[in-house]
Amino acid sequence: MEIFQIGVLLLDATLRTSTPLILAALAGIFSERSGTINLALEGMMLGGAFSAATIAFYTGNPWIGLLAAIATTIGLSLIHGFACITQRGNQVVSGMAINILMSGLTALVGIALFAQGGKTPALDKASRFQPITLPGAEAVRDVPILGPIYFELLSGHNVLVYIAFFAVPAAWWVMYRTRFGLRLRAVGENPGAVDTAGISVVLMRYRAVVCSGVLVGMSGAYLSTAQGASFLQDMTAGKGYIALAAMVFGKWRPFPALFACLLFGFLDAAATRLQGVILPGIGEVPVQLVQALPYVLTVILLAGFIGRATPPKALGRAYVKER
Repeated sequence: MEIFQIGVLLLDATLRTSTPLILAALAGIFSERSGTINLALEGMMLGGAFSAATIAFYTGNPWIGLLAAIATTIGLSLIHGFACITQRGNQVVSGMAINILMSGLTALVGIALFAQGGKTPALDKASRFQPITLPGAEAVRDVPILGPIYFELLSGHNVLVYIAFFAVPAAWWVMYRTRFGLRLRAVGENPGAVDTAGISVVLMRYRAVVCSGVLVGMSGAYLSTAQGASFLQDMTAGKGYIALAAMVFGKWRPFPALFACLLFGFLDAAATRLQGVILPGIGEVPVQLVQALPYVLTVILLAGFIGRATPPKALGRAYVKER
């Protein structure tokens, strides 16, 4: 029974650690399905996390912080879109420029506003997203097997965790069951045919990067106002890149990307619990090795263990309207 309890707690931690990855991976899918490479997820997550923590601190309301994060990341998405879609610039360079910019800008503004080395003040409970207890969770808490699963695993998460997991089927439905999704995928595969049909390729790609901005804004806000209680310099720690890896692992589809995010989240959660554990014949597990496991897995998977991952045919190619 103790092993079962440990397993439930590990899966519970997996849901929490995978949430920002899920939202960021979906953001990448929307952008890249339209043909626009979005390597800026890391920087956008940083910008969203900083805006959410700062506004939540001043207003005492995490929802206003969330809106501020989304507004920030939509702005960054539009900048990326202007550079890549309108000006037909190099999409990889634009994305990396945003990452570098936000890494320095969030620290600079944080120091100017709070003088705490780039971090924001700690948020109180009212300024953060709090866990939600689902109906009947307390009543079944002590029931064997069912109780721990419902009380620990399904209940007790904040609203952004539930939004992230609801966003996966919602994104699938939008992408595969709506006119907007059909056009978005067509723009990423054959923008010339879409243009011939009288649909604006530029407008569709801008709409896709705005959708990407909304989702990655939620991801950033989660880090600083739900999972954490403040913004820390470079607190994303490569999560934007891991989300991109999960997107590629999932072949630019929502549900496979979800499973990839859960895999990375599980490894991250397991890494936390392995710190300080003594293994027979090996000794204490080095903290540095444990912390490196998610990144090592990323490299291993992308090195050829995911099979052939075929991106959208027009990915990374600026569209020039034929006259």
